[in-house]
Amino acid sequence: MNKIGISARSRSAEEMSAKQVLAEGFIPGVVYGHGFESVAVKIDKKEFTSTLDEAGESTLINLKIGDKEVGNVVIKDYQVDPVTGEIIHFDLHKIKMTDKIIVNVDIVLIGESPAAKNEGGVLVRGMDALEIKCLPKDLIQEVEVDLGRLEHLDDMIRVSDLSLPETIEVLDEEDNVVVSVVPPRSEEEIEGLEEKPEENVAAVEGAVKEEKEAAAAEEGKEKK
Repeated sequence: MNKIGISARSRSAEEMSAKQVLAEGFIPGVVYGHGFESVAVKIDKKEFTSTLDEAGESTLINLKIGDKEVGNVVIKDYQVDPVTGEIIHFDLHKIKMTDKIIVNVDIVLIGESPAAKNEGGVLVRGMDALEIKCLPKDLIQEVEVDLGRLEHLDDMIRVSDLSLPETIEVLDEEDNVVVSVVPPRSEEEIEGLEEKPEENVAAVEGAVKEEKEAAAAEEGKEKK
């Protein structure tokens, strides 16, 4: 289990504006958790982004706020600006080492599928992450899935096929498909997808007209 550190600064009441904090080169966030009073903080943009890339959401991070050692946290959540793609807020969860926590672990595909390589199969990914529950000391950063197991067309790897330590409880449904390999589309299927269905305007207008006439007739009955 990897462990890294990160430094944060407290945010005063005057610094609660997210726009102001972001403009200064920081990302606003909050720290909360077991036996810990929630506190508003900010972290340098580059430092937080680098930490997220390295730790993801399933690695223990040693947090300091100013000169104070806070202890172990995990990145519980973060928000991204839909236009710029930049992180604009984060949540850090202070954890207790004796309590189990729930995190999402990245699923990493490795190797090559014989069905895709030799039979022209198309890989279809059903899941990007796995939801797990475990003690903090048993956290894993990622789950590797060997594509070499997809030997034939229509083969698939489900959650139940994954090999994980006994200390980790998987919360996703066992039947969920992680990745599969399907037959390539035929030329007829591709042509069918490319064709745009022509809308029968006359039929649509006729249906609308009939609905209006029916509604008017019903209204006339009620008035009588």
